[in-house]
Amino acid sequence: MEKNLSTKKVAIYTLGCKTNQYESNAIIQEFIKSGYEVVNFDEEADVYIVNTCTVTNISDRKSRQILRKAKQKNKNAILVATGCYAQVAEKALEEIEEIDIIIGNNEKKDIVKFVENYRNDKEKSVKDIMKKTAYEEFGTTTYTEKTRAVIKIQDGCDNFCTYCIIPYARGRVRSRDIDNIICEIEKIAKTGIKEVVLTGIHIASYGKDFENNIGLIDLLEKINEINGIERIRLGSLEPNIITDEFINRLVKLNKICHQFHLSLQSGCNSILERMNRKYTKEDIRKIAMKLRENFADTILTADIIVGFPGETELEFEDTYKFLEEIRLYKIHVFKYSVRKGTRAEKFPNQVLPEIKEQRSKKVINLSARVQKEYNEMCIRNIVDVLIEEKEYDKYIGHTSNYMLVEVENCKDDIHNKIIKVKINGIDNDALVGKII
Repeated sequence: MEKNLSTKKVAIYTLGCKTNQYESNAIIQEFIKSGYEVVNFDEEADVYIVNTCTVTNISDRKSRQILRKAKQKNKNAILVATGCYAQVAEKALEEIEEIDIIIGNNEKKDIVKFVENYRNDKEKSVKDIMKKTAYEEFGTTTYTEKTRAVIKIQDGCDNFCTYCIIPYARGRVRSRDIDNIICEIEKIAKTGIKEVVLTGIHIASYGKDFENNIGLIDLLEKINEINGIERIRLGSLEPNIITDEFINRLVKLNKICHQFHLSLQSGCNSILERMNRKYTKEDIRKIAMKLRENFADTILTADIIVGFPGETELEFEDTYKFLEEIRLYKIHVFKYSVRKGTRAEKFPNQVLPEIKEQRSKKVINLSARVQKEYNEMCIRNIVDVLIEEKEYDKYIGHTSNYMLVEVENCKDDIHNKIIKVKINGIDNDALVGKII
């Protein structure tokens, strides 16, 4: 078939979290339905979209850098800035002359309309997201990978931690209708995808805004019944959701992946209090113990912020010793970043950058050491692996508890299959094994 040379081209660059990934894919689906061809971001396009992030100063800077470089392939292209940084910093983005359209998070579903109606003068639509009280559907089915689908189940956050700008970028908690979620996952299951990852800004609060007492565990029970879906993976969890009742119901769901990523942030009670987190390290210790008691192969991972304002050496050591004790498989370490408009911005005793760097490296080294010890304990074990891709002569996938596995010496096409693999070694962060 001869290619339509008049087809307009669109490219998108996504920064930040899985929620942004989901929304970017939904945006792309809308452009495809409108007749656009999707191309890579470094190719010439008629429309460039940058879905920005603002979780740290580095995210802000990278968002600006990508936006400034976006039109190098086609200076006549329309450049759209959207996402969290666009939501909270539209005035700063107005100063970037390359940008044509600035759209907030609650206008993403209308990006095609904005592009089609664009008339050469810089436009923006960044409305007060705090006034949004209902979840906004994109109206399309989307997925991000051929073997794993990211499903957005809610938006917004009501916690207002002292360091975090995200509630101002995403608004209050708004949960997605449970029937719409199930319908999307059922459609995805029919494509052959076996694993879904539930994501949102604060998924532990799913259902908080409903009047019928439906919560995250009710949603999980319904997803567990969908034919074709074999794995349900949870995104970042607020620790307080992991109650005895939650675990007692969760353990009955055979498709739940036994990897739990906790939004921990610190292992020091005084820091947690200054962050406005609603738990203590003693609570985390009990949660970790309960999960490990109920799921023998549990893998726990977490986010940790180092260098929070006023963090003394003793407070950091308190966190470090706690992390040594609970032995997380992987720690995502963030150096505290001042976010304008948050309470922590005005906290005294901001920590010097070089001290943040030292503390970050120490926690990263701890994480690498513990991960290696976990991996070594898996040698000679037999694990189930969902094969996701092939690199050279190796297939690569993950176990249910999200350990990376490389499968050697396999001549069959095993892509998107769950297979049994005997682990016989490790290679950097990956387990290495053969099909049995």
